[in-house]
Amino acid sequence: MGMKSSSMEKGRAKTPGELSQGRGRGQGRMVGFPLMNRDEALALMAEIESDRVERTISTSDTDKFAKAVCAFSNDMPNHRQPGYLFVGVRDDGQISGAQITDQLLQNLAALRSDGNIQPLPVMNVHRLTTPAGDIAVVEVFPSDLPPVRYRGQVWIRVGPRRAIASESEERVLTERRVASARTWDARPCPEAGLEDLALDLFAVGYRPFAVAPETIEENHRSLVEQLAALRFYDLARERPTHAALLLFGKDPLFFVPGAYIQYVHYEGLTLADEPSRDRRFSGDLLSVLRGLDQLAEDVSNARPVMAQGLSERMAYSYPPRALHELFVNAVIHRTYESSTAPVLINHFQDRIEIQSPGGLYGDLTPEQFPRGTSYRNPVLAEAARTLGFVNRYGRGIAIVQAELQKNGSPAARFEPSASYFLVTIWERS
Repeated sequence: MGMKSSSMEKGRAKTPGELSQGRGRGQGRMVGFPLMNRDEALALMAEIESDRVERTISTSDTDKFAKAVCAFSNDMPNHRQPGYLFVGVRDDGQISGAQITDQLLQNLAALRSDGNIQPLPVMNVHRLTTPAGDIAVVEVFPSDLPPVRYRGQVWIRVGPRRAIASESEERVLTERRVASARTWDARPCPEAGLEDLALDLFAVGYRPFAVAPETIEENHRSLVEQLAALRFYDLARERPTHAALLLFGKDPLFFVPGAYIQYVHYEGLTLADEPSRDRRFSGDLLSVLRGLDQLAEDVSNARPVMAQGLSERMAYSYPPRALHELFVNAVIHRTYESSTAPVLINHFQDRIEIQSPGGLYGDLTPEQFPRGTSYRNPVLAEAARTLGFVNRYGRGIAIVQAELQKNGSPAARFEPSASYFLVTIWERS
């Protein structure tokens, strides 16, 4: 699942000037932003008072790096231009001579996908070589879905310094999002109203995990404004977003008819065989994902097998962690806008097939899959990470294949098409 990245692909640092083109299934893609050249970088680096620049001599302060990325993503001054974090540069604009290693570049690139910055930032990372020494440059583009949070707090640039956004500043970012939101889950549902949401589910089941405790404690905003700040309500149109209806809706199916999962267990090897049982999962997304986790446990069929040294270890017909990843991805990355079909989980005697509506996102071709990371439904992806159903972005397929290999199962087969996405995993013999 993937976003096009100009500097890193699957965590590997690129050499100076190297550019990778990785894209995948699912948030709006980066579209080939060019990296600035050396002269442009050095000129901007010397602008001591610029609110588009942050310099640091540290090569290990991940917290500081992440706050800078968050602030540039929010683009409070509304430049609609990238902000730049220069690593290995003193406050006066002089290069410090720090060692810019491949590991440092990988750590900087990992800020995009570790899930602590929500929604995912759009950024490039590269090494810049100058006569005075190497520096690392993190180029961060304004988000289409502000306000962006790092560990539940909204960071912004105020002149040459960084700060936590005030309530009024956060409101400006929220209102700015209305014109730029492009994805279906971030858009308001014209037929729905606030009365269609279970607000206690938001206040108790989601907000404490999404917003820093000190922010909640100091919060003087209405519940509607809090929903809007987390991309669940459009203040201008006075309507909840589609993501809010899926997460907290009293009746999500009324507004999104295909928002359910159908599981069927067949006695044989084909759809023509008799089904022995079936289950349907619907309702708010938290309940749906919890139900699917229980289904993964139910069908995993754990059993002891002999290992080396006459010891025993647990093996599964289907490893539950692999099923968890596949179920969550099927729900989060499917298309809801153009299909009323459910996610189908067909369980045969020898395999499980998971079919979700919606093919590869954007202009991604089957030959390019599964490189990169991007999300068709970034607000839903953020919610899955917030609620603990996703630990880190962009690793779902790798985790599935690793879990299957560890279990002694065949590798999964991924078959993207124009209108649906099919995954098949086989039972361990």
